[in-house]
Amino acid sequence: MVMLKGIPRVLTPQLLSVLARMGHGDEIVLADANFPTASVCASGPEMVRADGHDIPAILKGVLQLLPLDAYVAKPAAVMQVVPSDAAKGLKTPVWDTYKSLLNEAEGKKIEVEEVERFAFYERAKTAFAVVHTGETALYGNIILKKGVL
Repeated sequence: MVMLKGIPRVLTPQLLSVLARMGHGDEIVLADANFPTASVCASGPEMVRADGHDIPAILKGVLQLLPLDAYVAKPAAVMQVVPSDAAKGLKTPVWDTYKSLLNEAEGKKIEVEEVERFAFYERAKTAFAVVHTGETALYGNIILKKGVL
């Protein structure tokens, strides 16, 4: 926990450092509890642990500080539901929460890309950091692309 005015309590000093060091176009992954964070981070991204916190709380805090990239059509991405889960009718209600938080933070409708599962893992390997959370929602992962102030 950070003891500073105006800093969301869910943002750790390590996560604040990551956000400050990211540049325009860098990406950060907010990963659910099932995400292979350690193996993905072996390829380069910095691992940030946020166990016990859900992604909506972290996303809300991050969006208070991190501008989204206005120069791309879709500055956020989620992991697409695999065909077998889609065939079973699996729903992803947490995506509606994410979209609402994104829209509120940016003051406009933010388009969110759906990325195929293995392409998502490959993209995550090129991210600046991966924040491993306690999020239990299936397909709860989200990638954010940093913009400019």
